[in-house]
Amino acid sequence: MKRMQKNDFDYSLNFERIDFRKNPELYRVGKGEQGVLLVEPYKSEILPHWRFKTPEIAAESSEKIYEMFLEYLKEDDFVGADMARKFLQMGYTRARRYANHKSGKKYKGAVPEDKKGQSGAHGRKELPLDPDTIKAKSAEIFKEKWQQAKTNQAYVQQKDKFIATYSS
Repeated sequence: MKRMQKNDFDYSLNFERIDFRKNPELYRVGKGEQGVLLVEPYKSEILPHWRFKTPEIAAESSEKIYEMFLEYLKEDDFVGADMARKFLQMGYTRARRYANHKSGKKYKGAVPEDKKGQSGAHGRKELPLDPDTIKAKSAEIFKEKWQQAKTNQAYVQQKDKFIATYSS
């Protein structure tokens, strides 16, 4: 079993009971999109705006989430900013998956019960590509905003400060 590192996302927390705005010390950045659909109140604030069905919808969605990202930074709320960054990243990865596989499913077969919630194929066969150019455009729109967010100087500074403060 892999030992948890100090910056790993902690899935053992009781996410239904934690307000991460009031308890930022419990938040861990983790890797990529970890925890994007768990961390409240941010999930409930951002998720209603997350859409990528068409490039027009993706542009409106990514712009709104990026505005929220900037507002969280302005409020010195790193957890909110990081969650907005994760939603932008997830907009890219999910739209990209649908761009490659119109069904949204990358693998053939069900995920075994003991592997649910984990990434990777787990012995399943990857489905052939079935390109969707509309979703590919949506993915690129989200990718641009995600890149802007993750390289934003205020974000980088707040992330470094957050990690130094809470991950020691």
